[in-house]
Amino acid sequence: MAKTRKTTRNPRILIVTPEITYLPEGMGNLAGKMSAKAGGMADVSASLVQALHSLGADVHVALPHYRRMFHVETAQLVAEELRKYKSHLPDERIHLAEDRCFYYRDTVYDRGEGNLKLSLAFQREVINNIIPRVQPDLIHCNDWMTGLIPAAARREGIPCLFTVHNIHTHRLTLSKIEDSGIDAAEFWQNLYFSYPPYNYEESRNSNAIDLQASGVFGAHFINTVSPTFLQEIVNGWHSFVPDSIRNEIRNKYNAGCAAGILNAPDSADNPSTDDKIPFKYDAENHRAMKRENKLRLQHALGLDENPDAPLFFWPSRLDPVQKGPQLLTDILYRFLERHAHTGAQLAVIANGPFQQPFWEIREFHALYKRIGIHNFDARLSQLGFAASDFTLMPSLFEPCGLPQMQAPIYGSLAIAHNTGGLHDTVEMLDWNASVGNGFVFDHYDANGLEWAMNRAMEFYAQGADVREREISRIMKESLARFNHEACAKEYIKLYERMLSRPLVRN
Repeated sequence: MAKTRKTTRNPRILIVTPEITYLPEGMGNLAGKMSAKAGGMADVSASLVQALHSLGADVHVALPHYRRMFHVETAQLVAEELRKYKSHLPDERIHLAEDRCFYYRDTVYDRGEGNLKLSLAFQREVINNIIPRVQPDLIHCNDWMTGLIPAAARREGIPCLFTVHNIHTHRLTLSKIEDSGIDAAEFWQNLYFSYPPYNYEESRNSNAIDLQASGVFGAHFINTVSPTFLQEIVNGWHSFVPDSIRNEIRNKYNAGCAAGILNAPDSADNPSTDDKIPFKYDAENHRAMKRENKLRLQHALGLDENPDAPLFFWPSRLDPVQKGPQLLTDILYRFLERHAHTGAQLAVIANGPFQQPFWEIREFHALYKRIGIHNFDARLSQLGFAASDFTLMPSLFEPCGLPQMQAPIYGSLAIAHNTGGLHDTVEMLDWNASVGNGFVFDHYDANGLEWAMNRAMEFYAQGADVREREISRIMKESLARFNHEACAKEYIKLYERMLSRPLVRN
């Protein structure tokens, strides 16, 4: 039976996330230590908590207790410090899921099945301990790692938002869930099974549960991390999306319970304040400082040190299934030969299985001064945005994507396939009309990418005054458009819609 909840106080929001970039001061005595990031989920979670906290909302956060990543060594604490560290004070808003599997980790996720163990330990603590302690009015869960919680929340009568960041999922049986310490018999009917269950006993050991689909199925409302990716799933695009997840997202959409909310880059992504780049700049002085940054990157990668050479930057993992590096290698030599008179260059700062073909092209054609390749490095990657003229994002699909939003903030124009979050953030540049912010191609093949790169070179051939004017405009517009404040406002609107009341009472 659903529990009746008080409505006299501000609604209490519990955000459940396996990763977060930071937490604001005032959230608790551990707030300054909380940072565990693997991707965009950490950034959007942090910005949302910051916005809610600044608004005065009653916001709480559930996180795994990553002691090592949080730089907490309990053995070094004296008795009084240890008591405070372990206590859950009435005004404490950070709730740590305790399990030894979190304590000594250096990364948020494992490779393979290890993530399932982490997920079950996290959800066990949230369901058994954190939700009863916090007594939230609304729970916001993030991705398959929290896929059981919406079902438990529905059993308790707590509205739940489930954010689909990616399409990855895991499957397991009720018996395995219960062996981890979660009493799924309380909410098993709110989970998504491989086939319609006849009863609990029949399904317990053999009818596998899909965690991502369960999160969507059990939640009262869901969102994807871009509006277009939601439409693509609903419309049947992308064969890699499992039918279980597609059908449940489609059901929520048709019921009016789904939205697309675009993620945003880290607030630290600002060339005027970024400590990772040697020469800081803004929209007014970008031309001179980007030239200096370009020389620094060229030197670091062994490229010809020429600030007038157009520089293309590859920022994403070299994954041929999603990111499309094979489109670039198919046309790279031909493209560089066509534009040899300009000295056009490519900087690849990324890891992945498709790095080797870039080395082979570089070696075979002796393009040592025009192709630079380096494993991913956070500082060098930021310099890539600050130094480059164009950023390559030819993804086959993109739930959201962040580099195409980071790039124009740094004055590097995105070259992107017209899909998902790329469609929502990159518009074809018309420098005569001063509209658009990048170069978009519709057909996912090497010729489509080459066409867009050639359009970029046409822009580069314009006079310096035209380039400077347009890049200045794009940088200003991007800072105003791609930020966490705009993202958080959309989530807050959704919370208030789900609660049918404002988050903060006067």
